[in-house]
Parts: sequence; C-alpha cells; structure tokens
Amino acid sequence: MLDQTDFEILSLLKKNSRIQWREIGELVHLTGQSVANRIRKMEELGVIQSYTVKLDQSKLGKTLIAFITIFMKTTDHLSFQAFVKEKSEVLEANQISGDGCYLLKVNVSNEEELMNLLDEILKYGNYRVNISIGKIK
Repeated sequence: MLDQTDFEILSLLKKNSRIQWREIGELVHLTGQSVANRIRKMEELGVIQSYTVKLDQSKLGKTLIAFITIFMKTTDHLSFQAFVKEKSEVLEANQISGDGCYLLKVNVSNEEELMNLLDEILKYGNYRVNISIGKIK
C-alpha cells in the first residue's frame, strides 16, 4: 500500500523523472537510499511502469494538433486498432462511448500530412476533425 510519502515521490518523479534520489530525499525528509527502496518497490508493484522523455513536438516541426472522432463503418475494430498503433502521428487513441467509436489525438506537421492520415482512416470509417487552437494544460 502506498503512503503519503510515496505519493510525494511520485509527484516529484512525474515532474522530472531524472531527479536524483538524494534530492528527492531532501524534499521528502528521507535518505537517498530510502527513496531508492521506495521507488524500487513501486516499480515492482507496477505503479511506476516506465520513465519517458517529453518532447516539444513543435520544435520538431510537428505544430498541428488535431482531435479526430472516428465513426466505424465495420465491426472489424482489431484492424483499425492495429493501424492506429503503427501511426507515429497518433499520440493518443481512446475507445469512447457516446458520439463516435474512437477519439484520436494526432500531431502532424501541416494540413497535407493531416489529410494523408485522414485518407487512410477512411478505409475504416468516417471521421470528424477538431483542430486545437491552443493548449491550456
């Protein structure tokens, strides 16, 4: 079971996964070794699944964010899910209830790249696109 200190450690790791154990220890009033033990325990429990790098996609030329609602034409969802998993421009894919079957968050360089992706999606279903005009959080 996790305690308040574990949640504080997770919060610090979430902000910066490269933070040193000693520095975490100073902030949560533990030794670096105690922090390391807690982190290892959370890894073993599957609470911490991986450490990743957050990229600024706009500096890589990927400036257009779109949210695409997919309305499937068929019941063959497995092939669509496999397609989505292969597409690097798809940042998130969620199966949804309500209006549509899936909601994709995509990041592309320009409208042409978005149109190419949408043309591929047509094989599986119709879509509705919303373009992000600004990120709040």
